[in-house]
Amino acid sequence: MIDLDDDFDGTFPFAPHIFDGHGFRQHYVDEGPRNGQVIVCLHGEPTWGYLYRNLIAPFSRQHRVIVPDHMGFGKSETPQDRDYTLKTHVENLVSLVEHLGLRDITLVGQDWGGPIATAFTVRHPERVRRIFFANTIAGYGGVNDPDIPRISDSPWFKWIDDGLQSGRTEQVLRNAGSTVLSVMKIIGFQNSAAVTDTWIRAYSAPFPDWDSAIGAYEFPIDAHSGRIAPYVIEGASGVPDLVSKPAMLMEGMDDRAIPPAFAIADFRALWPNAPVVEMPGVGHFCQEDAPEVLVTNLLQFIQSNP
Repeated sequence: MIDLDDDFDGTFPFAPHIFDGHGFRQHYVDEGPRNGQVIVCLHGEPTWGYLYRNLIAPFSRQHRVIVPDHMGFGKSETPQDRDYTLKTHVENLVSLVEHLGLRDITLVGQDWGGPIATAFTVRHPERVRRIFFANTIAGYGGVNDPDIPRISDSPWFKWIDDGLQSGRTEQVLRNAGSTVLSVMKIIGFQNSAAVTDTWIRAYSAPFPDWDSAIGAYEFPIDAHSGRIAPYVIEGASGVPDLVSKPAMLMEGMDDRAIPPAFAIADFRALWPNAPVVEMPGVGHFCQEDAPEVLVTNLLQFIQSNP
């Protein structure tokens, strides 16, 4: 767990907030006017709220911006007696949202933030106003076109699968403190110009040892093993509520974790008339590669869908 007051040489200058109502200390950023429309930004693997550092300030000029660190990531605690599954991460989000009394939320989800946002919305549609996806999937599109590659075909999931039997996958991910940049490059990190000693320290800091990286390992295993399926299927009855929400997809076309053609097909199957913005030269971590483009499009999306 990172020191709550560490601002990483001024690159993450946001006051820390802690909620411990679900059995562990969860850190979150809470910036902007309390009477502003709420934006909740959800990170994925193997990042934390630092991923949104270049978006928080412009979002929070008019909106209230909440950026939680999932259990086992960032400045949140990493309990060893909890299940690190999609279900648990969604339940943690529900507890935080209820604690803060958030409604009319614009959910922003990248990587695992997309399935978390989707699972939250199908269960609690009354709290969600809009959904903004970025290099992720909702997962209910039922893509059947044999010409569209599946997630299992991506370099990231092939790497996971190839290293499971030998133990390489677990060794690399449970040592994320020293391997995080390499892992992000496998997933699809493009903006090498952003990498500094501070950047490396910020993304490595949550994982000082084997036990601290349990979340970084269990996130992809949750998907690869199919462990995620029953919880996703359980939420299918809420899909009509999901697709009634305005939605938008920003897609970095150099994604190596989720094939862009699959992400776009999944999204368009659910929201056939909603906007999709393709970003050539942008990878999976689009907040790192093209933060200004995301800011502009999200603010326009909110304005266009009052």
